Amino acid sequence: MEILRREAALAYPRECCGFLLGAGNHVDEAKPARNIHPQPESYFEIDPQNLVDAHRAARSGGPQVLGYYHSHPVGPREPSTTDRAAAAHDDRVWAIVTGEGDVTFWRDDETGFVMLPYAVDHG
Repeated sequence: MEILRREAALAYPRECCGFLLGAGNHVDEAKPARNIHPQPESYFEIDPQNLVDAHRAARSGGPQVLGYYHSHPVGPREPSTTDRAAAAHDDRVWAIVTGEGDVTFWRDDETGFVMLPYAVDHG
């Protein structure tokens, strides 16, 4: 997903964040959101208004919020300790973009994060 790489590059050295939108199990769109965390170089927090707007649009017949994405400008391609602590275990998909442009996808299920068999590698 080229948009994820582009958003991560534009936000660097801060973390970018946004929504993975679509229907069923198919992500059709990645929509950027504002990262309002006071330490955006190391953490992300999606702007609550962006969150409300995305869910309101879904309830009105728009694309469903299937998950979220964010970047790890200097971190690993796996969910961080902070990601694991913030996870809702709601079966949503998380995409993580590294500073090198690698993208991995994870499902946040009741047991924690499980890597999905789809990844986009930089290069």
